[in-house]
Amino acid sequence: MPPHHHRILLIPYPVQGHINPAFEFAKRLITLGAHVTISTTIHMHNRITNKPTLPNLSYLPFSDGYDDGYKGKGNDAYLLYTAEFKRRGSEFIVKTILSNSQQGTPFTCLVHSLLLQWAAQAARELHLPTALLWVQPATVFDIFYYYYHGFSDSIKKLSCCIELPGLPLLLSSRDLPSFLLEPCPNPSANYALVSLFEEQFNDLDVETNPTTILVNSFEALEPEALRAVEKLNMISIGPLISSAFLDERNPSDDSSFGDQAHIFQPSNACVEWLDSKTEKSVVYVSFGSHCVLSKIQMEEIARALLDCGFPFLWVIREAKEGEKEEDLSCREELEEEGKIVKWCSQVEILSHPSLGCFLSHCGWNSSFESLVSGVPMVAFPQWADQTTNAKLIEDVWKIGVGVDHELNEDGIVGGGEIKRCLEVVMGSGKKAGEMRKNAEKWKGLAREAVKEGGSSDKNLRAFLDLIAES
Repeated sequence: MPPHHHRILLIPYPVQGHINPAFEFAKRLITLGAHVTISTTIHMHNRITNKPTLPNLSYLPFSDGYDDGYKGKGNDAYLLYTAEFKRRGSEFIVKTILSNSQQGTPFTCLVHSLLLQWAAQAARELHLPTALLWVQPATVFDIFYYYYHGFSDSIKKLSCCIELPGLPLLLSSRDLPSFLLEPCPNPSANYALVSLFEEQFNDLDVETNPTTILVNSFEALEPEALRAVEKLNMISIGPLISSAFLDERNPSDDSSFGDQAHIFQPSNACVEWLDSKTEKSVVYVSFGSHCVLSKIQMEEIARALLDCGFPFLWVIREAKEGEKEEDLSCREELEEEGKIVKWCSQVEILSHPSLGCFLSHCGWNSSFESLVSGVPMVAFPQWADQTTNAKLIEDVWKIGVGVDHELNEDGIVGGGEIKRCLEVVMGSGKKAGEMRKNAEKWKGLAREAVKEGGSSDKNLRAFLDLIAES
C-alpha cells in the first residue's frame, strides 16, 4: 500500500508529555504521505494554543465527561475519571472507525500512547491493526515489562543491585520508576496508575501477533534495551522533535512544522534575553508541565542559582486553579540576576547557543530535547520514569550529573548540593569537558537517526509497510 493511502488514527493521552511527541509523530507520518487524525479530549484539544495546520492532518476531539478539565482529588475520584474516560473513549473509537469505513475512507491503523490500552482493545474488536507509541525510553518499557512478567519480587526487594535480562546497566531501587517501589512514596497518587500500567502490560500478551511498540528513542542510544524483550516488536522512531530544530533550520521559516505544541502560553521575550548572553553561559531551569515543587525546595534552588552567579532562565508555572501562589522570598534579587518566565518554547531555548546547562526534572521529553540539543544536564528527578531517566543521563550516556539522593529531614535537596552540581556541569574541569563532548556526540547521532536513510527513518517507513501487509 502506498504511504498516501494510509489513514492513521492517533490517540495521545491528554497530557503535555504525550501530546508533543504525538504531534511530531503525526508530522513525520504526513511527510511520508499518510493522513493522520489526532483525537484527544475536548479539554486538552482546547488547551493547545498552537495546533499545527497541515494538509492531511485533521483533529477529532471527543468528550471524556470532563470538558472543563479533571479537578478531582484522591484515589477514588481518579478511578472514577479513568473509568469514564475509558467508557466514552472506547465508544468514540468504535463509532469513528465504523463511520470512516462507511464513508469510504477507512483507517489503516490506530496508534495510541501508553495508558490507553482500551483504545487498542476497541480497535481490535473491529480488526483494525494497532501500535503503541511509547513516549519514554526503551529501558523504562523493559523495566515495566519485567515487573509484570515474573520479576516483581526481585524489584520489590529494594536491593542495592537489580539485574534484568538484556539490560546492560545495574539498577538500584532509587533508579526504578517510582510507581514500582513498595512502599511507594505517594500511595494515593500511585495506586491508580499502577493498576493502569498493569493493564497496559497484560494487554500486550493478548494479541497473537506481536504488538508493535514505537519507541521515542533511537538505535544508537538504546541498542540493547530495544531488543531486551524478544517476543515484542520494539522499533525506535525518535527523536520525535521538530525537524526544524533537528535540521538546524530557522523554525520561523515554517510555523506549521517548527514550534512545539503548548498547553500554556509561552513568553515571547526569552530568545531576545538569551541573545544578550555569551555562549554556553546560561543555566536553564524547568520542571515541566506537571511537577509541583514545595516552596522550601524552590527557595533552595533559588539560593543555589544566586550563589553560583551564572545567568539563568527559570520557568515557574502559574499556580493551578485553587492552589495558593507561593512567591519566593528572594524574587527581586532573582529577577536582577536572571529571568523568570511562566512558560517557554523549550526546544527553542535549549537550541540557543547561550545555553550551558539544563537543571531538569528529567521527564523524557525534556531529557531527550536536551540530549538532541547537545546541552549537559543537572538531573533532579521527582517521580515516575524520571528517576530511571536520570540514571541513564548520568551513568550511561554521561551527559549530566544527578543531585545527591540524600535528602534533609524535610525531604529537600539543599541549595549547597544543587550549587555543587551546577558548578561541575558549568565549570572548566575534566568532567564538564567530557559531558560536553558526550552531549555533542549524542546530538550528532540523534540527527543522523532521523535523516533520510537513518535508523529511525527506515524504521518508520518499515512500520508503514508492515501496516500495508496487515
